[in-house]
Amino acid sequence: MDISLTGELGDFLRSRRARIRPEEVGLPGHGRRRVPGLRREEVAQLAGVSVDYYIRLEQGRGPSVSDAVLDAIGRVLRLDDTEQQYLRTVARPAARRTAAAVPAPQRARPGLRLLLDTMEKAPAFVLGRRMDVLAWNALGDAVAGFSQMPAGERNMPRQVFLNPQARELYPDWPAVAAETVAYLRLDAGNHPRDRQLATLVGELSLGSEDFRRLWADHQVKEKTYGAKRMRHPVVGELTMPYETLTVTGEPDQMLVVYTPEPGSQTADRLALLASWAASPAV
Repeated sequence: MDISLTGELGDFLRSRRARIRPEEVGLPGHGRRRVPGLRREEVAQLAGVSVDYYIRLEQGRGPSVSDAVLDAIGRVLRLDDTEQQYLRTVARPAARRTAAAVPAPQRARPGLRLLLDTMEKAPAFVLGRRMDVLAWNALGDAVAGFSQMPAGERNMPRQVFLNPQARELYPDWPAVAAETVAYLRLDAGNHPRDRQLATLVGELSLGSEDFRRLWADHQVKEKTYGAKRMRHPVVGELTMPYETLTVTGEPDQMLVVYTPEPGSQTADRLALLASWAASPAV
């Protein structure tokens, strides 16, 4: 069962054509156009392939396509490194990491859980497939409240789009939402047969107009590093850079660690939060 990824190659290419203005690639921009951006024949011309070949590729019925052709198309469409890799993935269905339609439940290794517990000053957690939260340390729990969530709701996209408090929690909610969908789309490209992911996309699509809009935009992005602002109900606003590390031996798991600047207001507030979380309930 493909998650609305049947036809993903064509949808992705069309979305990328639409964002390129003809004058950006040296073509005349005047005249009537039925669709925004580049026409298929213009992409074919600039990439050095026949129009028929490109049309068949965009329709998902072309022959096995070479790296050289995909690189040429990527240059025309100005794809970044992540988008270029995604193009290669969806252009070659047989080469995708086609995990079982109903994969075995993921778990964080005991050693990884011990590693989390040694990070007393840094909120940290482990993400698995579909951005499920698999494990966390005490400070990560104090920041995000993972232990208070029902087990089936420990999933970042669900929290971002279906939790009514998400827009209050994230002052930059539109950016957080876009990044979340872009990474989920990347995961879907690698695992198009995952029924659990199909169910998640369906649930989010039914529950959130914002998700439907962002999913249809076909943005893809790796989760690597950055900064996130959060408005915590106990200690107030936190500005936290983060680093994301792939777990060796578990390519579908990531260790996410927030790294507040020592001596910063956020670091002081996290120390206060750690003390508050460690205090016994009265």
